[in-house]
Amino acid sequence: MTDIHVSAAVIVDAAGRVLVVRKKGTTRFMQPGGKPEQGETPAQTLIRELDEELGLRVAEDDLAPLGTFISAAANEPGLRVVADAFALRAEREDVTVQAEIAELRWLERGDRTSVPLAPLSEEHLLAFAWG
Repeated sequence: MTDIHVSAAVIVDAAGRVLVVRKKGTTRFMQPGGKPEQGETPAQTLIRELDEELGLRVAEDDLAPLGTFISAAANEPGLRVVADAFALRAEREDVTVQAEIAELRWLERGDRTSVPLAPLSEEHLLAFAWG
């Protein structure tokens, strides 16, 4: 099985809501992030992607590494996503839909049913937001 390597952010606000995004042309919501460019570290990838997708400017010191997680890819049938995940804090006013993002949602604690979620979010990453 072919792997897609990405960096992903578990972004939680002061009220404990977690940010998920849906990319244009897709149906499932997931943590923001994306694929690395040549020579980027996972943290550098995430910093660039958050700026491009959400206008969110963060420093490497703002990112708390969570580990590497593997799930079925949400938008590429038959492929797996291998994600280096990081946690960080941000508020609603800090983010704006940009680039390939179609919409974003802030999910209340434990809400796994209001939007269709990517396997990586359901199986691994939301646990870090809500414990």
